[in-house]
Amino acid sequence: MDVLDRVTAARLVPVVVLDDAAAAPALADALVAGGLPVAEVTFRTPAAADAVRAMADHGGVLVGAGTVLTPAQVDEAVAAGARFVVSPGTSRAVVERCLEHGVAVLPGAVTATEVQAALELGLSTVKFFPAATSGGPAAVRALAAPFGGVRFVPTGGIGPDDLAPWLAVPSVAAVGGSWMVPRDLLAAGDFDAVRDLTAHAVALAAR
Repeated sequence: MDVLDRVTAARLVPVVVLDDAAAAPALADALVAGGLPVAEVTFRTPAAADAVRAMADHGGVLVGAGTVLTPAQVDEAVAAGARFVVSPGTSRAVVERCLEHGVAVLPGAVTATEVQAALELGLSTVKFFPAATSGGPAAVRALAAPFGGVRFVPTGGIGPDDLAPWLAVPSVAAVGGSWMVPRDLLAAGDFDAVRDLTAHAVALAAR
């Protein structure tokens, strides 16, 4: 399977904000133990690149970089070992740099114009962000009608209580979320709780 197929197979993408890269190996262990060996480490903190590197070195987790806004951040993420890159919007410069590196990329797209722009860049899977405030599952269904070959990864404002309606949409490849990797639990080092939240999320996605 290629990288995006592996993400699709997982059905869930934990969206991680780490303030201390030293926590990354324990987080990787918790995700694996919870049955979800994938993570999107967001470039929202100075520790992001080192956290990606640590999780990539762990070897058991498919790790990507999120909140990537510039080609320079693409370079940094790929150098750290990111296997995929996620951006909140559709940036030609970011997408083209990812393609130069041969790394999978999920640009954000919530309008027909943005989806079409992604298609013109050769992509067929996009991040639907921010999901909860952009029309919900009904909006993805509406976009999927004219863009039949496009897969969506809704992220933003989704939790365990509303996971099922998103996953019920045929064009939804996977759902991203932070509820199984809360920043406060990561900061507190409570990886047993992260493991349990992850296992619960996996069970919900399997229903």
